[in-house]
Amino acid sequence: TGNHIKRTQAYIKRLAEQLRQNSRYVSELTDDFIALLYKSAPLHDIGKIGIPDNILQKEGSLTDDEFRVMKTHTTIGYEVIKNAEKVCGQPMKFLTVAKEIAYSHHERWDGEGYPLGLAGEQIPLSARLMAIADVYDALISKRVYKPAFSHSDAVNIIVSGKGTQFDPTIIDAFAEITDELDAIAQEYTN
Repeated sequence: TGNHIKRTQAYIKRLAEQLRQNSRYVSELTDDFIALLYKSAPLHDIGKIGIPDNILQKEGSLTDDEFRVMKTHTTIGYEVIKNAEKVCGQPMKFLTVAKEIAYSHHERWDGEGYPLGLAGEQIPLSARLMAIADVYDALISKRVYKPAFSHSDAVNIIVSGKGTQFDPTIIDAFAEITDELDAIAQEYTN
Protein backbone atom coordinates (compact mmCIF):
# COMPACT_ATOMS: atom_id res chain seq x y z
CA THR A 1 0.00 0.00 0.00
CA GLY A 2 1.00 3.62 -0.36
CA ASN A 3 1.15 4.08 3.38
CA HIS A 4 3.34 0.98 3.81
CA ILE A 5 5.76 2.65 1.41
CA LYS A 6 5.63 5.96 3.29
CA ARG A 7 6.07 4.28 6.65
CA THR A 8 8.98 2.05 5.65
CA GLN A 9 10.63 5.00 3.94
CA ALA A 10 10.37 7.08 7.12
CA TYR A 11 11.43 4.17 9.36
CA ILE A 12 14.58 3.42 7.37
CA LYS A 13 15.58 7.06 7.36
CA ARG A 14 15.11 7.44 11.10
CA LEU A 15 16.82 4.11 11.81
CA ALA A 16 19.83 5.09 9.68
CA GLU A 17 20.05 8.45 11.45
CA GLN A 18 20.06 6.69 14.81
CA LEU A 19 22.61 4.09 13.69
CA ARG A 20 24.89 6.90 12.49
CA GLN A 21 25.38 7.81 16.16
CA ASN A 22 27.43 4.61 16.42
CA SER A 23 31.00 5.63 15.51
CA ARG A 24 31.37 2.48 13.42
CA TYR A 25 28.77 3.76 10.92
CA VAL A 26 29.29 7.53 10.99
CA SER A 27 31.39 7.60 7.80
CA GLU A 28 29.07 5.26 5.84
CA LEU A 29 25.76 6.80 6.88
CA THR A 30 26.32 10.24 5.42
CA ASP A 31 23.45 12.61 4.73
CA ASP A 32 23.74 11.70 1.04
CA PHE A 33 23.57 7.95 1.71
CA ILE A 34 20.59 8.37 4.04
CA ALA A 35 18.87 10.39 1.32
CA LEU A 36 19.55 7.51 -1.11
CA LEU A 37 18.05 5.04 1.38
CA TYR A 38 14.96 7.23 1.65
CA LYS A 39 14.58 7.47 -2.14
CA SER A 40 15.28 3.78 -2.73
CA ALA A 41 13.15 2.25 0.03
CA PRO A 42 9.84 2.44 -1.90
CA LEU A 43 11.23 -0.06 -4.42
CA HIS A 44 11.95 -2.79 -1.84
CA ASP A 45 8.98 -4.94 -2.89
CA ILE A 46 8.77 -3.99 -6.57
CA GLY A 47 9.35 -7.64 -7.42
CA LYS A 48 5.89 -8.47 -6.11
CA ILE A 49 4.59 -7.31 -9.49
CA GLY A 50 5.69 -10.75 -10.70
CA ILE A 51 3.86 -12.69 -7.99
CA PRO A 52 0.34 -13.97 -8.80
CA ASP A 53 -2.53 -12.26 -6.96
CA ASN A 54 -3.80 -15.59 -5.62
CA ILE A 55 -0.58 -15.80 -3.59
CA LEU A 56 -0.30 -12.11 -2.64
CA GLN A 57 -3.90 -11.94 -1.46
CA LYS A 58 -4.22 -15.40 0.06
CA GLU A 59 -5.89 -15.60 3.43
CA GLY A 60 -4.01 -17.93 5.72
CA SER A 61 -0.60 -19.53 5.40
CA LEU A 62 1.13 -20.13 2.11
CA THR A 63 1.93 -23.68 1.06
CA ASP A 64 5.60 -24.57 0.58
CA ASP A 65 5.20 -24.17 -3.19
CA GLU A 66 3.47 -20.80 -2.81
CA PHE A 67 6.18 -19.60 -0.45
CA ARG A 68 8.85 -20.63 -2.98
CA VAL A 69 7.07 -18.45 -5.54
CA MET A 70 6.72 -15.57 -3.05
CA LYS A 71 10.44 -15.65 -2.30
CA THR A 72 11.18 -14.95 -5.97
CA HIS A 73 9.98 -11.35 -5.48
CA THR A 74 13.53 -10.52 -4.36
CA THR A 75 15.16 -11.69 -7.57
CA ILE A 76 12.35 -10.31 -9.72
CA GLY A 77 12.79 -6.92 -8.04
CA TYR A 78 16.54 -7.04 -8.55
CA GLU A 79 16.09 -7.79 -12.26
CA VAL A 80 13.45 -5.07 -12.73
CA ILE A 81 15.75 -2.45 -11.22
CA LYS A 82 18.77 -3.77 -13.14
CA ASN A 83 16.77 -3.39 -16.36
CA ALA A 84 15.79 0.15 -15.35
CA GLU A 85 19.49 0.94 -14.99
CA LYS A 86 20.09 -0.35 -18.52
CA VAL A 87 17.34 1.90 -19.86
CA CYS A 88 18.96 4.87 -18.11
CA GLY A 89 22.22 4.00 -19.85
CA GLN A 90 24.32 4.76 -16.80
CA PRO A 91 24.55 3.72 -13.17
CA MET A 92 22.37 5.71 -10.81
CA LYS A 93 23.21 5.60 -7.12
CA PHE A 94 19.64 5.39 -5.94
CA LEU A 95 18.96 2.43 -8.25
CA THR A 96 22.12 0.71 -7.01
CA VAL A 97 20.86 1.03 -3.43
CA ALA A 98 17.35 0.01 -4.52
CA LYS A 99 18.77 -3.16 -6.10
CA GLU A 100 20.58 -4.04 -2.86
CA ILE A 101 17.43 -3.51 -0.83
CA ALA A 102 15.08 -5.37 -3.19
CA TYR A 103 17.44 -8.32 -3.51
CA SER A 104 18.63 -8.71 0.07
CA HIS A 105 16.00 -7.40 2.51
CA HIS A 106 14.93 -10.99 3.31
CA GLU A 107 18.44 -12.17 4.11
CA ARG A 108 19.02 -12.95 7.80
CA TRP A 109 21.96 -12.12 10.04
CA ASP A 110 22.38 -15.88 10.77
CA GLY A 111 22.45 -16.82 7.07
CA GLU A 112 19.03 -18.50 7.06
CA GLY A 113 17.37 -15.96 4.77
CA TYR A 114 16.92 -15.72 1.02
CA PRO A 115 17.65 -15.52 -1.88
CA LEU A 116 21.39 -16.17 -1.35
CA GLY A 117 21.68 -17.16 2.31
CA LEU A 118 24.01 -14.26 3.05
CA ALA A 119 25.05 -13.80 6.68
CA GLY A 120 26.24 -10.94 8.86
CA GLU A 121 27.95 -8.10 7.08
CA GLN A 122 27.79 -9.94 3.75
CA ILE A 123 24.28 -8.45 3.67
CA PRO A 124 24.41 -4.85 2.41
CA LEU A 125 23.77 -2.30 5.16
CA SER A 126 20.86 -0.88 3.16
CA ALA A 127 19.12 -4.28 3.19
CA ARG A 128 19.86 -4.89 6.89
CA LEU A 129 18.14 -1.59 7.70
CA MET A 130 15.19 -2.33 5.39
CA ALA A 131 14.72 -5.78 6.91
CA ILE A 132 13.89 -4.22 10.27
CA ALA A 133 11.76 -1.43 8.81
CA ASP A 134 9.80 -3.88 6.65
CA VAL A 135 9.23 -6.49 9.38
CA TYR A 136 8.19 -3.85 11.93
CA ASP A 137 5.60 -2.48 9.52
CA ALA A 138 4.38 -5.94 8.52
CA LEU A 139 3.90 -6.86 12.17
CA ILE A 140 1.90 -3.75 13.11
CA SER A 141 -0.24 -3.88 9.97
CA LYS A 142 -3.35 -5.96 9.41
CA ARG A 143 -2.97 -8.28 6.45
CA VAL A 144 -5.43 -10.65 4.79
CA TYR A 145 -3.56 -13.52 6.44
CA LYS A 146 -3.10 -12.03 9.96
CA PRO A 147 -4.28 -9.39 12.40
CA ALA A 148 -2.08 -6.44 13.37
CA PHE A 149 0.23 -6.84 16.34
CA SER A 150 0.46 -4.07 18.92
CA HIS A 151 3.47 -1.78 18.76
CA SER A 152 4.94 -3.28 21.94
CA ASP A 153 4.45 -6.86 20.72
CA ALA A 154 6.07 -5.97 17.38
CA VAL A 155 9.03 -4.38 19.17
CA ASN A 156 9.45 -7.47 21.36
CA ILE A 157 9.33 -9.79 18.35
CA ILE A 158 11.95 -7.75 16.49
CA VAL A 159 14.25 -7.42 19.50
CA SER A 160 14.01 -11.19 20.03
CA GLY A 161 15.51 -11.56 16.52
CA LYS A 162 18.71 -9.75 17.56
CA GLY A 163 21.69 -11.72 16.31
CA THR A 164 19.59 -14.30 14.47
CA GLN A 165 17.27 -12.55 12.03
CA PHE A 166 18.63 -9.04 12.48
CA ASP A 167 21.96 -7.22 12.82
CA PRO A 168 22.48 -6.77 16.59
CA THR A 169 23.92 -3.26 16.25
CA ILE A 170 20.93 -2.09 14.22
CA ILE A 171 18.58 -3.69 16.76
CA ASP A 172 20.25 -1.61 19.48
CA ALA A 173 19.57 1.52 17.42
CA PHE A 174 16.00 0.35 16.75
CA ALA A 175 15.37 -0.15 20.48
CA GLU A 176 16.33 3.48 21.15
CA ILE A 177 13.74 4.93 18.76
CA THR A 178 10.71 2.67 19.05
CA ASP A 179 8.48 5.51 20.26
CA GLU A 180 9.43 7.55 17.19
CA LEU A 181 8.66 4.62 14.91
CA ASP A 182 5.27 4.24 16.57
CA ALA A 183 4.62 7.96 15.93
CA ILE A 184 5.51 7.48 12.25
CA ALA A 185 3.11 4.53 12.07
CA GLN A 186 0.34 6.65 13.58
CA GLU A 187 1.03 9.51 11.17
CA TYR A 188 0.70 7.25 8.12
CA THR A 189 -1.98 4.89 9.37
CA ASN A 190 -4.04 2.99 6.81
